[in-house]
Amino acid sequence: MGTRPLTLGWYISRRFMITVAVIFLSCLMLIFLVDFIDLLRRGSSVDEASVFRLAELAIFRVPSRSEQVLPFAVLIATIATYLGLSSKSELVVARSVGLSVWQFLMPSLISAFLIGVIAITLFNPFSAYLKEQFLRMEAEVFGGSSMVFSSSGSGVWLRQDGIDGQTVFHARHAVDKGTELRNLTIFAFNHDGAYVERLESESAILRNNYWELSDVWILSGDREPQHHDSYSVSTYLTATQVQESFSDPETVSFWDLPKFVELASRAGLSATGYQMQYQQLLARPFYLCAMVLIAATTSLRVFRFGNVGRMVLGGVLVGFLLFIISKLLGDLGKAGLLNPVFAAWSPGIVGALAGLSILLYQEDG
Repeated sequence: MGTRPLTLGWYISRRFMITVAVIFLSCLMLIFLVDFIDLLRRGSSVDEASVFRLAELAIFRVPSRSEQVLPFAVLIATIATYLGLSSKSELVVARSVGLSVWQFLMPSLISAFLIGVIAITLFNPFSAYLKEQFLRMEAEVFGGSSMVFSSSGSGVWLRQDGIDGQTVFHARHAVDKGTELRNLTIFAFNHDGAYVERLESESAILRNNYWELSDVWILSGDREPQHHDSYSVSTYLTATQVQESFSDPETVSFWDLPKFVELASRAGLSATGYQMQYQQLLARPFYLCAMVLIAATTSLRVFRFGNVGRMVLGGVLVGFLLFIISKLLGDLGKAGLLNPVFAAWSPGIVGALAGLSILLYQEDG
């Protein structure tokens, strides 16, 4: 008698994992086709955009986009798995031998948690690497504008030290992950921290131990404005440090995110985006478990009771609503309006509590 729950658990877990894999791979194919068609449209007037190059671009972008559809794959797989078991009266038999809903839900919950762990520890680093390669190739094919990164709507800020003292950069745009800044203002301070002058420049390119500025106006309170076609500002930053500081959070591996939070803070940049990405990844296994619980509230109904289609649609809509709330809170967290921990973890916690409450009411009264 004791081996029956274990045997049933392996059976449900295997069906659930296979269903998740099928749905997830189907989503990958759909994402690839949509992206490939969009890239074909964009590349119709670009000579360098061959069909094979655009297909490669679409393939490189698929993993990062697929991370967003994984919760839906788990949601739909849960519904499909338990509806399949219910349609064949397998759940009825399981209940008749004394198994509770929690015993035949546990295999899916454990499987969803393991999927989440694999997604953040193995799949995410792979996805981040391909996303970075996609951005580089997109810049080569369509031009450098696709590599522009801005830490906020008003541009980027960078605080750095050099031989001449500390300087604070404010640029409208950062190209090539921050090694080239455009439309910038520089505030220069001496070694004692006293303000010295302000520089207005069209662009700044990071060289070896200095920034090379072009079309520069030097504004100081004790002399007339001076114009230079070229001007240098010393720095201790290396290209690698700057590139790491300006990386898009989605191009950073889960394992490297804590380091990038520290690097961004040292550079005087907002680390909220990296913190939000890290917390969202940490919360993903629990978020997937919440999707299983939500799906279970609508897929454990016996077929002879009817209204199955309506309940399935309701489960999908609730899962979609949870996704929208998660996305909204994530955007607020990245903007610094919400604490990243709260924004990342609250959707999964609320979804899990709601699913547990409904299941307790349905099963235990």
